[in-house]
Amino acid sequence: MFTRSSGILLHPTSLPGKYGIGTLGEEAKKFIDFLEKSNQKLWQIFPLGPTGYGDSPYQCFSAFAGNPYLIDFEELFSLNFLDKSDVENAFLSDNNTFINYGLIYENKLPLLRKAYDNYKNLLPNDVKYDFESFKLANLFWLEDYSLFISIKNKFNGNSWSEWNDDIKNRNPETIERYKLELFDEIDYQQFIQFFFFRQWKRIKEYANSKGIKIVGDIPIFVAFDSADAWSNPELFLFDKDRKPFKVAGVPPDYFSETGQLWGNPLYDWNAIKKDNYTWWIDRVKFNLNTCDIIRIDHFRGFDSYWAVPAEDDTAINGVWEKGPGMDLFNAIKSELGDLPIIAEDLGNLTPSVIKLREDTTFPGMKILQFAFDSGEENDYLPHTYDRNCVVYTGTHDNDTIVGWYSKAKVEDKKWVKDYLDIADDSYIHWNFIKSAWSSVANIAIAPIQDFLGLGDEARINTPGVAAGNWQWRLSEDVLTDELAEKIKKQYFLKHSAHFSSFHTRFHLQFEHLQSLLSEILKIQSGFL
Repeated sequence: MFTRSSGILLHPTSLPGKYGIGTLGEEAKKFIDFLEKSNQKLWQIFPLGPTGYGDSPYQCFSAFAGNPYLIDFEELFSLNFLDKSDVENAFLSDNNTFINYGLIYENKLPLLRKAYDNYKNLLPNDVKYDFESFKLANLFWLEDYSLFISIKNKFNGNSWSEWNDDIKNRNPETIERYKLELFDEIDYQQFIQFFFFRQWKRIKEYANSKGIKIVGDIPIFVAFDSADAWSNPELFLFDKDRKPFKVAGVPPDYFSETGQLWGNPLYDWNAIKKDNYTWWIDRVKFNLNTCDIIRIDHFRGFDSYWAVPAEDDTAINGVWEKGPGMDLFNAIKSELGDLPIIAEDLGNLTPSVIKLREDTTFPGMKILQFAFDSGEENDYLPHTYDRNCVVYTGTHDNDTIVGWYSKAKVEDKKWVKDYLDIADDSYIHWNFIKSAWSSVANIAIAPIQDFLGLGDEARINTPGVAAGNWQWRLSEDVLTDELAEKIKKQYFLKHSAHFSSFHTRFHLQFEHLQSLLSEILKIQSGFL
């Protein structure tokens, strides 16, 4: 399924550009050109959905819809739906280093609304035909989403749980009334979804034409305040008032005495199974049309998930409950065939979680930073890998390599140097990349920040911190031909005879044998 390849992690919002946030325009194509120059075959992104409070792509208003913030203005200029002066007079950014989501929300969405109003006045036949075709092809999610977000705007952005009971509970007569009342707003929401997917399709086709595959991302859970939860309450563990009585999280561990309380509604897997897993099949199918490969976040939740009483303030009182296991993936495979899926199998891996991943044949994940934060042998060290895995220098939840290393303990730094066999740590980010790329893992991926050697100022997300995440942007003109050439050398290392990996494995095994021999000699001397 997966050929030996490597790639770069960069979400489109982090692309450079002059309109306050990365978009699906020329800068995206330039990044794809950079990937091609670098001989990288994979572009990994985060979920593409519309974000709300906190701006996390892992807490979206829909499991299917696209983020309107990513729509590129240039196409709207070319169609005369907007004039360049409209955008030039809008305040979309106070700097080019970080995204100001408040400005984007306040000023970009009105511009998209103006583009829609101009479209209605012009009604070009080709766009109108494509728009209507898009509506028909995506009816299974678009109708509910556009109605949901339109009603949400009517109620000043409040969660659907705070709406009037008749629409919160989806009274059929009330739904029809809102469809009539909000007809124009609903059509506008569908219009911006049309342009998002129109532009994304072009970007994906451009990447594929260069031999580059897009690695997308599916969070296992959806947000409570989402079109999915409102329009499909039967799929979730809700009480009679459509409130969750259990929510998602993870148990207490080394990092947190009270665990992590995510708050996402939990699935009613019995109800989903009775429907032959249709919603999940549709979700995977849709994402595989949008991307070439998908990573499923929190894969272990399909084996068992941490269910926390909804009224609790922490995750400490949760319990493990059984997930759908292989039954779900058999149903998806029966419908869609072989699945190009990466399993995010981090965290507490029980034998049953490992067995589930092995039964699916999905590659798991190895995070290189995790290899060196304990000073001891662990499964994240490259010499322990098998081919069916994906190695990352770090993910969206990690600090950059340079940022992490600058704060690492002295003993951890020594462990890094000993393992990687380096005396000079001036280019520690390249040492990590080389180690990942030379491992036996079929796939190696690193965030663009690590290729650039950036510190913690470039970290994209800090889990558990409410503000300041998802804002980092790539600077203009840093993706140079020189950098591309340097990355290309790692590509050839990835496709070489894995000498480095072999050397490391041999070195450690030799040290182990030496230690074992020493112990044997001590024991023997005791008998003499």
